[in-house]
Parts: sequence; structure tokens; C-alpha cells
Amino acid sequence: MKIPIISVVMIFISSCKTPSNPTKKDLKEIAKEIMIIAKSCAFITIDSLGVTHARAMDPFFPEDDFTVWFGTNSKSLKVQQIQKNKNVSLHYFDAKSGSYVTLQGVASTVNSQVEKEKYWKEEWENFYKNRTTDYLLIQFTPVKLNLISEKHSILGDSISWKTPEVLFE
Repeated sequence: MKIPIISVVMIFISSCKTPSNPTKKDLKEIAKEIMIIAKSCAFITIDSLGVTHARAMDPFFPEDDFTVWFGTNSKSLKVQQIQKNKNVSLHYFDAKSGSYVTLQGVASTVNSQVEKEKYWKEEWENFYKNRTTDYLLIQFTPVKLNLISEKHSILGDSISWKTPEVLFE
């Protein structure tokens, strides 16, 4: 049986160390760069009917372990949805570099005054009349990260389009 030349080429390419086959450390560094450049992200929750809800958010920069903090209104719909289903996704997109990062994980609300002082942006002053009662934090803890970066030649699989991923412990 003859193996088509295209199959031999694909097997050879997939066995080579290429920019599209980076290490976990490389992927994390590139993901963090994209997240910082993108500045904002889509915060995606799931309601009680299983319908997803996406909204633009102004996150703090990711921590070393990719924990991401957000400020929100304590009475917002996303807070109610997180209380019923902690599984959320974040999506950062940088159109200029043709890059995106999608994180799946769990969210929890935090109402600690110490944390709320730590995670505060002065430009939010007009959004919260009473920072003690109206302002609440969301802490996102990642489970999985997927990314594409044309800038770094990190692309999805040529056949399935499956993106490179990092699983967090």
C-alpha cells in the first residue's frame, strides 16, 4: 500500500519542533502578553436555562497563576449567574496582532474590604456610589487556556483547527 505524499509531509511536519508547537511555558508567556495588550475581555457566564451571556469587562492584569480579578456591581446579573453556576469563560482578543486567548475556569465573588481596596481603579469612581455595598469583586481561577497568535506563528491544527492549550493544576 502506498502512502500518499501529502500524508508523509504532514507526519514529518507534525513531528518537527516548530513555532506552532511551543512549550507550556511559552504558551503562558504569550497568553499573558495578549491579555495585557487586549486590556478588556469578554466575561461569559451561563444562566439557569443554559444560555451563555457575554459582556465586556475591564479586568486587572492576570496574576502569575492566571488568576484574574474584576470589579462589578453587587446587584448585576453576572453575580446572580455566578452564584448559580461558577463555570465561566474569559475571551481576550487583540485584532492588531491577530491573537486571542480563551480561558475556562471558575468564578467566585469576594466582598473583602481589604481585597476591594487592593483591586480598585480610580476611573471607576463614578460607577459605584457606595463602594462598600455596590462594589464587589469577582475572582476568576483558570482551568484551561487556549490561544491563537499569528504574531508568534501559533495557529490551530490545519485540519481540525484545534488550538494549543494549557491545563492548570
